[in-house]
Amino acid sequence: MSENPLPILTYSEENYLKAIFHLSEEGKKGVSTNDISTEMKTRPASVSDMLRKLGDKSVIEYRKYYGVHITEDGKKLALQTIRKHRLWEVFLVEKLNFSWDEVHEVADELEHIKSKILIQRLDEYLGFPKFDPHGDPIPDEYGDVRSRPRLPLSEIEISGTGQIVAVKDSSAAFLRYLDKVGAYIGARIKVIDKVEFDGSIEILVDNKKSIFMSKEVVNNILIMQ
Repeated sequence: MSENPLPILTYSEENYLKAIFHLSEEGKKGVSTNDISTEMKTRPASVSDMLRKLGDKSVIEYRKYYGVHITEDGKKLALQTIRKHRLWEVFLVEKLNFSWDEVHEVADELEHIKSKILIQRLDEYLGFPKFDPHGDPIPDEYGDVRSRPRLPLSEIEISGTGQIVAVKDSSAAFLRYLDKVGAYIGARIKVIDKVEFDGSIEILVDNKKSIFMSKEVVNNILIMQ
């Protein structure tokens, strides 16, 4: 007996569901309407209207005072959208020469394309990449995600070494800053010094370039040792 087909979501519903999924991944037991309102940059009343629509499609469960919980069908659909987004980011960077700070908004548009065969062909064309240009894992067509151990750069001790594998902040301004100082995905780093007063650190990149970084920056760079 075949599984029931997943519900079809609108462009806006997919965006909300993806936001709820990401907020759920942050360890919240129940995602609040205020959390979603902040994430989506919209009014709580608009969020409430959308939650009713998503609840009617059985991709979330919402109880007042208990927050929003994403269902199994909701997780599957959110992961499909995330998969498409990250594959398109790889395509834009590797094939169309976009920089990594330019791709997020374009991928936000492309992630809503419904064609499964197009995404399968895109994945094959790109050589089945496992990570996007920002180091985030790309779910496979079954929703499985390959994870790898990562630590914030701020937690690496003096003389500790590792490789930059991802960033937590993918805003264009932050990525342009990393480009400017030469801290890229794949760079090898060594922690030279840590300043107790303000949490800033000095790192050596690829055994060549010394960089001083603020506490906010190092909290947003993820390292694999």
